[in-house]
Amino acid sequence: MKKYLEVAKVYLKVKLMWRADLIFGFISIVMKIIFASLLWGVIFRDKETVAGFTQNSMMAYYLLSAFFAQIDISEKISGDITLGIRNGTFTKYMAVPMDTDKYFLAMEAGSILPHIVLDVAAIFLIGLVFGIKIDITSDVAIILCALLIAFLGLLFMAQLSYFLGILTFRFEEISTFLMIKQNIMALITGSIIPLALLPEMVVKCMQILPFYYTAYLPSMLLIGRNGEEAVGGVFVMLGWNLGIWLLSRNVYSRYRVKYDGAGI
Repeated sequence: MKKYLEVAKVYLKVKLMWRADLIFGFISIVMKIIFASLLWGVIFRDKETVAGFTQNSMMAYYLLSAFFAQIDISEKISGDITLGIRNGTFTKYMAVPMDTDKYFLAMEAGSILPHIVLDVAAIFLIGLVFGIKIDITSDVAIILCALLIAFLGLLFMAQLSYFLGILTFRFEEISTFLMIKQNIMALITGSIIPLALLPEMVVKCMQILPFYYTAYLPSMLLIGRNGEEAVGGVFVMLGWNLGIWLLSRNVYSRYRVKYDGAGI
C-alpha cells in the first residue's frame, strides 16, 4: 500500500507543477455555467418551474454536475497506456513490483486531488458571482451516499480508462472505443440536460449504465432529489466496479504475455 501512496504523491507534485491545467479546468466550469445561464434564462422567462426545477435549482444542478464531470481526468490513463504499448515503453510498468492497474489508480488519485480542491473553491466562487444559491439537502445519509456514489463513479471511470488502454494489446487503434465512450457519457451523465427532462422509460434504461451515477445522480441527491435511488446507486456502482476490475484483470493476463515490449 505504501508504494502506491508514493506514486500518488509523485503525481500530486507533478500536477501542482503544471498549474495551468487546473486553471483551464476552472475556466471550463465557468463556460458551462455561462452557457447554461443563457439557455435556461430564456426557458424560465415565462415559466417558474420546469420538470420540478426552479431556475435557481437548475443552475445549482448544472454547477454540481459540472464539478463532478470536471474532476474526472481519467482519460489520461488510456492515453498513457496506449502510447506506452505502441512505442514499447509500457514495459517499465510491467517491470516494477506493482500491479499495473493499481499503479494507474494511484496515479489518478494523486492527479485528481488538486482538481477537487480548486473546483470546490470554484463552484462557491461561481455561485457567488452568478447569484446561484446551492441548497444542499440536510439529510446526512443522502449526502454520504451521494459522495460515495461520486467516489465509486470516479473509480469506475479510472478502471474503464485502464481497460480501454490495455485493449491496445489487441487492437492497434482504440480511438473508436474512446469516441463511443465520450458520446455515451455526453448524454447519460446529464451534462447537457438534466435526465429528469427525458421520458421516464428512457431514464429507467439509463439507470442500468454506470455513467448515470458518475455526475447526474450525485448532483440530484445533493440538491435533495432522487433520494430513493441513493442506496441502490451505491450497490449498482459496486457491481460495475467489480465487473470492470475482473474484466481488466482477465484481458491484461491474457494479452500481456503476447507483448514483446518492442512496440507496435
